[in-house]
Amino acid sequence: MRTGWSGVPPAAADWVIATGVAAALLVTGLSGGGATTYLDLLGYALLAGGGLALAARRRAPVAVLAVTGLCAVAYQAAGFDVPAVAYLFAVYAAVRAGRPVVTVVTSVLVLALLPLAALASGLHDTGEAFAQARGALELAWLVAAGAAGEALRQAERRAEEAERTREETARRRTEEERVRIARELHDSLTHQISIIKVQAEVAVHVARKRGEQVPDALLAIQEAGREATRELRATLEALREDAPSPPRGLDQVPELVERARATGLSATLTIEGERREVPAAVDRTAYRIVQESLTNVARHAAAATASVRIHYRPGALAVQVEDDGTASPDTVPVPGVGLLGMRERVTALGGSLRAAPRGEGGFSVRAELPVDRPS
Repeated sequence: MRTGWSGVPPAAADWVIATGVAAALLVTGLSGGGATTYLDLLGYALLAGGGLALAARRRAPVAVLAVTGLCAVAYQAAGFDVPAVAYLFAVYAAVRAGRPVVTVVTSVLVLALLPLAALASGLHDTGEAFAQARGALELAWLVAAGAAGEALRQAERRAEEAERTREETARRRTEEERVRIARELHDSLTHQISIIKVQAEVAVHVARKRGEQVPDALLAIQEAGREATRELRATLEALREDAPSPPRGLDQVPELVERARATGLSATLTIEGERREVPAAVDRTAYRIVQESLTNVARHAAAATASVRIHYRPGALAVQVEDDGTASPDTVPVPGVGLLGMRERVTALGGSLRAAPRGEGGFSVRAELPVDRPS
């Protein structure tokens, strides 16, 4: 029971229905005429109360079922021969809310009490045949109200199931397409990096064979090619076997710093706080942040120095990478694929990321990752 009339809030629709039912019951009760007594006033209050209780039928369908049933029995006992319209609405609402057993039990009690209340008040003393006919009519209306509620509940359930199936199908197709693209891109990159690695190894081999000094940059290219090939192969195996991502994390950050130094960059690593185990997703994300940041320093920053700081804080892991490159506060950084990827990883973990030029020059990447969430 989530929707009212088109364009009308459900709560407002409930109040309109409740007020209308209460008004109809009061009009029917007042049509009997006669002198007004204290018992009559009580009956009018029960008529109005039973109708107005329907305003809460979405929030508390079982409670409304009980209230409207008691009101119907009570105003019958007070001498008001008014149909239990409010109770029919409550039956419909309770069945639609998925409470058929409670509705049946309550209805059996109400059907048993209504004739007794009518007889006690002297409303119907015309014989057993009339009482049986009236009971059959009341039962028929109750069955109709319950059937209507169950039919609409089943229709809503089928609509929700269809919507959920469509969403799951679309999500599955999206994931399959992402995996396919990732595999194709991975295979292409593996081929290109393998060529770079082989060429670097040949150059190193030739230089050593001639007795020449091998440049540090060439050695760095060779090592980076080997590491990239290992990671790409591990990633491809994970994609094909639906296994977890390759185990790269904080333990491998020193290797990243060493490779950065091999390219001629003066890189430092500082680890602060008490080192402890962190969730696997946080471990991988921290590694990727450092990896992507150092890669950007080597490619774009024209920096001489870079610092990597890992800070273990209570409930969080802070990662900071700074350089003294050409970036300045006046320049607006253009977010590339690497920076967007970092931001997506950090956001998915509920963390925060700030990547911007430093006031004294250079660029700074600062990320804070919560460690008390399940990975």
